[in-house]
Amino acid sequence: MKLHTLKPAPGSVKTRKRLGRGEGSGLGGTSTRGHKGAKSRSGYSKKVGFEGGQMPLQRRIPRFGFSNPFKIYYKPINLNTLQTLAENTGITQIDINVLVSKGLASKKDKIKILGKGTLTKAVEVKANAFSKTAQEAIEKVGGKVVIV
Repeated sequence: MKLHTLKPAPGSVKTRKRLGRGEGSGLGGTSTRGHKGAKSRSGYSKKVGFEGGQMPLQRRIPRFGFSNPFKIYYKPINLNTLQTLAENTGITQIDINVLVSKGLASKKDKIKILGKGTLTKAVEVKANAFSKTAQEAIEKVGGKVVIV
């Protein structure tokens, strides 16, 4: 074996198509682009989602669903969160401002107290809404429920 006899493996190297180099090459004329039309011209790039003039998928499929502009979205806070707040800070009145200051809600949130967990301390809770189980649990311990 000598350096001047080295060759790539047979079939591993292909010669590239030389397009547009005269009719004699067999790839002259239209240079494999077909006749006329946007795709035959230089600088062609189709838009994202373009389907050749057919109505594209994202416009064929109608909008789906319905969003109610009057629905009220509540920030849920459970009883176990109120319990840890009452234990750690010794607060007896929990309102929206307290929850905002502790990072549990933002100023614009409407707050709903839910009944997950247990409450052992009597606490006065002010919120926008309460679930039945939460209201019962707070009042059972001797706390007070105030709807804002």
